[in-house]
Amino acid sequence: MQLVIGDKVFSSWSMRPWLVLKRAGAAFAEVSIRLRQPDTPAQIAPHSAQGQVPVLKHQGLVVYDSLAICEYLHELLPAAKLWPDDAAARALGRSAAAEMHGGFQALRNDCSMDLAVRTTVEISEATAANIRRIVALWSGLRGRFGARGPFLLGEWSIADAFYTPVATRFRSYGVKLSDYGDLGPAEVYCALLLEQPEFLQWEKAALAGVG
Repeated sequence: MQLVIGDKVFSSWSMRPWLVLKRAGAAFAEVSIRLRQPDTPAQIAPHSAQGQVPVLKHQGLVVYDSLAICEYLHELLPAAKLWPDDAAARALGRSAAAEMHGGFQALRNDCSMDLAVRTTVEISEATAANIRRIVALWSGLRGRFGARGPFLLGEWSIADAFYTPVATRFRSYGVKLSDYGDLGPAEVYCALLLEQPEFLQWEKAALAGVG
C-alpha cells in the first residue's frame, strides 16, 4: 500500500488519511510531493490523473480524495473500527466528516493550515460563523457520545482525523473557542486532537522538513 501526500506542514487533505492509516496500524509506503513549487503538477502527474494529492495505491487500485480514501480504508481494515458499529453514531460521524470535507470555506481561506505558524489574524464574520458552527458541532457530538469516550463519537474515528487539521488552525491563529460559544467541551476536544501520538509524529516530521 502506498500513500502519496503533500507537504506535512501545509497539506490538511493529506493528513487525514495518513492519520487513519497510522491509527489503524496499517503498513504503507509514503511518497511526499513538495507543494507550491513550479514543478509540483509534474511531480503529481504520475500518481494522480486528477492532479491532486492525497492518493492511495493498493493492489492496482488508485483511490483519490481524502474522504474516499478513508472510506476505502474503513472497508479494507474492519478490525480497526474506523467507524463505530452503531449505525446512528456512524451516520452522524460521516455527516460531520462530510461537512468538513465540503464546507467551512471561509475558515480554509482565512486560516490555512500551516503547522509552523503561531500568530493572530482578524477573523471575518464568515469565518466566525464557521467557527461557531464547528463549536456547536463538536459540543453536540461530545454531549451525545461523551459517555463512550473522549472523541467526537466516543472512540476515535475517521471524523477525528478530519477535524485534526481544524484543531491546528485554531492553534496556529490563536482562536479562542470560548469567544465563539464554547462552554468547555470544544476546547478540551481540540487539545485532545493535538495530543494524539499519530498527530505528534506527523507534526515532528513536518517541522523537521521530512515530507
